[in-house]
Amino acid sequence: MCGAMNSGTRRGSALRNAFHLGFGQVTTTILTILLSAALGRTLGATDFGLVYILMSTATFAYVVIDWGYGSLIIREAARHPERSGDVLGSAIAARVAAAMIASPIVIVTTWLLGYDLRTRLLAGALVIAWLPQYLGLSFGWVFRGRERMDRDAQLNVSHKLATLLGSVLCLTLGGGVSGLVFTWAIVGCMTLAIANVMYRNLQLPKLSATMATARELLRDGAPLLLMTLAVAVEPFFNANILYKLSSPEVVGWYGAAWNIAGTLVAPATILSATMYPRLSMAAGNAVEFKRTFDMSFRPLLLIAILGAVGTYLFADVPVGLIYSMQKFGPAADILRAFASVLTLMIVDMFLTTAILASGKTARLAGCKVASVVLTTGLAFMLVPICQARYGNGGLGVMYAMTIGEMLMLIAASFFIRDVIDRRNISDAFRCLLAGLATILLIRVLPAFTPFLAIPLCIIAFAVLSFLFGAVRRSDLEMLRKSKSAVN
Repeated sequence: MCGAMNSGTRRGSALRNAFHLGFGQVTTTILTILLSAALGRTLGATDFGLVYILMSTATFAYVVIDWGYGSLIIREAARHPERSGDVLGSAIAARVAAAMIASPIVIVTTWLLGYDLRTRLLAGALVIAWLPQYLGLSFGWVFRGRERMDRDAQLNVSHKLATLLGSVLCLTLGGGVSGLVFTWAIVGCMTLAIANVMYRNLQLPKLSATMATARELLRDGAPLLLMTLAVAVEPFFNANILYKLSSPEVVGWYGAAWNIAGTLVAPATILSATMYPRLSMAAGNAVEFKRTFDMSFRPLLLIAILGAVGTYLFADVPVGLIYSMQKFGPAADILRAFASVLTLMIVDMFLTTAILASGKTARLAGCKVASVVLTTGLAFMLVPICQARYGNGGLGVMYAMTIGEMLMLIAASFFIRDVIDRRNISDAFRCLLAGLATILLIRVLPAFTPFLAIPLCIIAFAVLSFLFGAVRRSDLEMLRKSKSAVN
């Protein structure tokens, strides 16, 4: 059994794991963009806004259903691989029970919020329809914990591809929103079957479910639930605030911008997911933890600043390509306002990953709750102002989120202050200066087609980062030596 487990759970290098996650993320991002484009162009802004409301509601429900299991299972699979089958099986059983309870609660909640009968029933149905896919994708927690990012990537790609093909077929046949819900249920069952086959082929510990482990997950997952609940409730609140204080069309614009925004955060998600198991294993050794932290901090800063620069300068490009500027033009303004949020969000995400790995979760969760309360209050104030002045209440949500993410950055930096030093702060300022200089340079140059301007922007940022010291010669040498690890 040990030999089989070792062969199934072999670890790869951090670069190899990042490559697999990156390849999977790029592929799923492309598939997600194609799906979003198909939905937006076929359904139009109003029905696309309905789909966004339904998905935001169901996503929020699944935060409660998940109860913070993901981070716990990844950490346990990394530290105690022999427990993988027990913790995963117990989490799956708990999620099934919770989803059955959550569906009618969602229907009642949407009724209290004033939604029509169709929306209420679709929201409750989507919670059930998504259950198979969530159960299937939960196998990826063990794959990540054992640093088999290749299996996690394969699982996610197969799910996204099946979702795209099934949704396009549904829309072609005139299925509409109701048909999409049914289609996603079928796709989820396929994902669950594929995940189970992958798990068995790796000869990982047999799945089992016990009340003792379920109680352990519920107890230890409570602080993580508070954190993830605060994260998930924010887009749920934002969507509903926009729906009530602006119009369904604005919700559609915001949904389009937010879908693109999710792809921009993806590189940081990959890096954080790659380093989380290693940070978890290094948590008991301060020197090793600091070394592992520094390994990713500066590359993440560069990703964050470059992403914000590109978003600010070229927001209209993805909106036009995916949704068309004629129908979703104001979404570009919302996406441009997201640029400042992007940098803060990416850094906050990585600092939160380090805090979770070190086990310091409860106080940070409290700060996240305070951040969401602040953001929601500001959104109530700013959405009507932006709607009246610009005809686009989605801008108000982004301005509110900027302030909320700044609060989280201050809090996360405080909780992990023993890891952050003067050199990390200096790196942050150097990256920021390179980003600002890139924006000024692109602005003063003559207008180019985006297909020339975007590569030029990337090259300019790379050169300026080197000149400002955000990228060092040692980084280039390390990158050159690391290529062999991927090959």
